[in-house]
Amino acid sequence: MRTQDFDYHLPPELIAQTPVEPRDAARLLVVHRETGDLEHRIFRDLPEYLRPGDALVVNDSRVIPARLHGRRADTGGTVEALLLRRAGPDLWEAMVRPGRRLRPGTRARFQRDGEAAEATVEGVTPEGHRLLRFEPGRDPTTLGEVPLPPYIHEPVPDPERYQTVYARQPGSAAAPTAGLHFTPRLLETLTGRGVRKASVILHVGLDTFAPVNEEDPQEHHIHTEWC
Repeated sequence: MRTQDFDYHLPPELIAQTPVEPRDAARLLVVHRETGDLEHRIFRDLPEYLRPGDALVVNDSRVIPARLHGRRADTGGTVEALLLRRAGPDLWEAMVRPGRRLRPGTRARFQRDGEAAEATVEGVTPEGHRLLRFEPGRDPTTLGEVPLPPYIHEPVPDPERYQTVYARQPGSAAAPTAGLHFTPRLLETLTGRGVRKASVILHVGLDTFAPVNEEDPQEHHIHTEWC
């Protein structure tokens, strides 16, 4: 098995840049296990395929405004940081650009809408991420914006549109996208039909979008996520 065995051409114009409304109007591809037949439906048709007693498990992690923009304190050069996780009091692990120039000891000032906070690079992880120490008691997510996948180039007018309707526990750097198509009405319909609902919290990391560069996909290093 080789990574290139999974390559296929996806025309850029077929990658949706804006979410469909309402949420459950998205398309749904149904695979029938017994026959292998494919069926094209709409996501709101999901209740037709679930039976009383089936369990629907949802991830109610909430995306944090993890993308920060700022400037270096010494040179004034632009800096971008993507917060991955809280590593301790006032300490965050982040992917930064330009990475090689942000060595330990470098200070950066992040700002948005007139607010600002300063952070110092305290270290580098084995993956090349930076550990950013922010001012005591300062929540850097108040200065950030919701990060979108690299294949989405249009901004989301309403940040809540990149959250599931049941999102509650902040911590993800990217949305658990499979759940974006549920609406409150659809969930009520499923409950009314006897479908059970359970919740887990799995904070999605930005490594979910990391490319597989190894020739053998089994050699690809998969990063861990908190759950």
